[in-house]
Amino acid sequence: MSDPVPATGLAGRRKGPKTLPKLPLSAFSPPPTGVAESFGLAASPSTIHPETVVDSHVLLTGSKSLDQWKQEAGGSFVGRVTGVVANAHGSDLSKVIADLESVGESPQIISLAVPFELNGPEPTIPSTKIPISFVTTFNGPAPEGVTRLRGVLEKGRPVEIIVEDLANEGNLEALEELLAKSTADLSNLPPIVLSNFVPPPQDSDLPSHKLMNHPAYQAFQTQTTALSLYADVSVKFLPPSWVLADGGETEDPAKSKREWKRRIKMYLAPIIEAFGFERILFGSSPAPATKSPLAENWYELARESLAELGIEQEFINAVFSDNAKRFYSL
Repeated sequence: MSDPVPATGLAGRRKGPKTLPKLPLSAFSPPPTGVAESFGLAASPSTIHPETVVDSHVLLTGSKSLDQWKQEAGGSFVGRVTGVVANAHGSDLSKVIADLESVGESPQIISLAVPFELNGPEPTIPSTKIPISFVTTFNGPAPEGVTRLRGVLEKGRPVEIIVEDLANEGNLEALEELLAKSTADLSNLPPIVLSNFVPPPQDSDLPSHKLMNHPAYQAFQTQTTALSLYADVSVKFLPPSWVLADGGETEDPAKSKREWKRRIKMYLAPIIEAFGFERILFGSSPAPATKSPLAENWYELARESLAELGIEQEFINAVFSDNAKRFYSL
């Protein structure tokens, strides 16, 4: 609301041109030689790296150990990782714990995500010094879902929800109902994070230049807006399970990379606008039960895609490290 006009009215205001502030002469002079480099062009996205990386999604499926993940992820990426969140989905929990407890100081085990089912028994917190969080899968309405998720949230531990089949009519409404009812009037609500959503595992038959008007992309925008309204909900930025029709199987690696990044940025931009940088967590492993053709190169694609959207260093640090530290600090 604008300030009320004084009693003197518009006629009582001073007439004549407004006096503009004068810029100092230094504004028109070149900077001193010692600081000239600070006035150059903005840094290239290819040179912007997070100060450190906390990988919020290291999937230890089956008998995979953390050492095997390191070998698959590649030394150049692993060398930047100071902490990981291990996901024991589909694994022998006791073996995963034994493996993680034998790990040295680097990388630090920020959390171990213990699986549970929305229609299954209530999970227990295993006996270990490793910080525990929980992970479950949502693939449609679950009769016991609200009761089970609420019971897990009352334990005060972070919870990850692997979202499946949101394209199915009614599933978005069911997920919203699950979130709303399970968190209603709950004091000290722990963080909730959705995975397998950014970017979504949707039909990728269309090239990126035709994606804007595709029903799947428009549905994603609607889903993003609806889910961002839950202030305690964040999202994980994980490798998508796409096989691209244009650029995915080309013999030109540069063209392939450009097409991947174009498509990634189209999904990332609405997420940034709706959720903000403080609610996005980077992870290197695809969601369970999916395969990604770019998992080995995901760090570079994710980092460059984010940087090319024109964000600042502090936001790169937030997505790749700081948010995960805060999210799993409980």
